[in-house]
Amino acid sequence: MSTDQTNLDYRIHQEIMDSLDEELEMELDDERLGTKISANRNIDRKKYFKELLRLQGELVKLQDWVQFKKLKVVVLFEGRDSAGKGGAIKRITQRLNPRVCRVAALPAPNDREVTQWYFQRYVSHLPAGGEMVLFDRSWYNRAGVEKVMGFCTDEQYEQFLHDVPEFENMLIRSGIILIKYWFSISDDEQNLRFMMRINDPLKQWKLSPMDLESRRRWELYTKAKEYMLEKTSTATSPWWIVEADDKKRARLNCINHLLTQIPYDMVEHPEVILPERVHNPDYTREPIPKEMYVPEVF
Repeated sequence: MSTDQTNLDYRIHQEIMDSLDEELEMELDDERLGTKISANRNIDRKKYFKELLRLQGELVKLQDWVQFKKLKVVVLFEGRDSAGKGGAIKRITQRLNPRVCRVAALPAPNDREVTQWYFQRYVSHLPAGGEMVLFDRSWYNRAGVEKVMGFCTDEQYEQFLHDVPEFENMLIRSGIILIKYWFSISDDEQNLRFMMRINDPLKQWKLSPMDLESRRRWELYTKAKEYMLEKTSTATSPWWIVEADDKKRARLNCINHLLTQIPYDMVEHPEVILPERVHNPDYTREPIPKEMYVPEVF
C-alpha cells in the first residue's frame, strides 16, 4: 500500500473517530458531576455506544425512507422538567439531516399568539412531505404547565381536553404519522437532577423559576399528567411511556420503539463518485493577511 493511501486511510479514520467523539462528549458531560446513583442500574457504556450507533444507523435509513416516500412524521416529547426529553432528541437528530428532521421547541406564546386559536402556532411547524418534526414539548403544555401554574382558565383547559383528540385525528387523516412519548421519572430522580443542575455552573441556566416551582408542585403535576393520559390516549393516537430514571436506557428504548412505529426499508442510492478537481494552470491563490487568521492558541 502506498504512503499516500496510508495517509488517506488514517485521515478518514480520524474523521470517523472525531464524529463519534461528539456522542462521547455529551456522555462525559452527563456524568461530569457523578450523576450515577447505582452502578447496577446503568447500562454498560460499551454496550450503550454499540447499540446507540446501531440505532442511529437505522434512523438514517428511516430518514431516507421518509424523504423517499414523502412521509409526514410528528413526534411529541413530553415529561416533567429534567426528564431527559432533550437528551433523547439530541441522540435522534445527531446523525440526521436537519432539512429532513427538525426540532420545534416553542417559547411561551406572545401577546398576539395568546389571542389565537390555541393550536394555531403549532400548525405552522407541522411537516410537509418528506419531513420529520420532533416537538420538544407541544400543545400538551395546556394540560401540564398551563393547568398547574394557572396560565389558562378551567374552561380553556376542559376545552383543550375535548378538542385535542379531534385535532390529532385531523392530523392523522391528513396523512401525518403522529407519535407521542411521555418521559417518566421518579420523585427522587428529579430531585437529584435538579440538585445536579444547581451545583453545575454549566447547567444552572436550565433551571428557571418555573422549573423550581414545578418541583414544589410535584403532586399537582402528577394529577394533571394522569388525567391528561386518561383523556388523550386514544386508539388512533396513543401515549407511549418511556421509563426515564436511567437516561441511557431511556434513549435506547425510545429510539428503538420509534423505529418500530414507521415501517421502512432501505432506499437504494446511486453510487457516489467524487469527480476530479479541475486544475487551471493560470490560477494563483492569493495570500491572506495574517491578521485575518484566528490565533492558534491550541
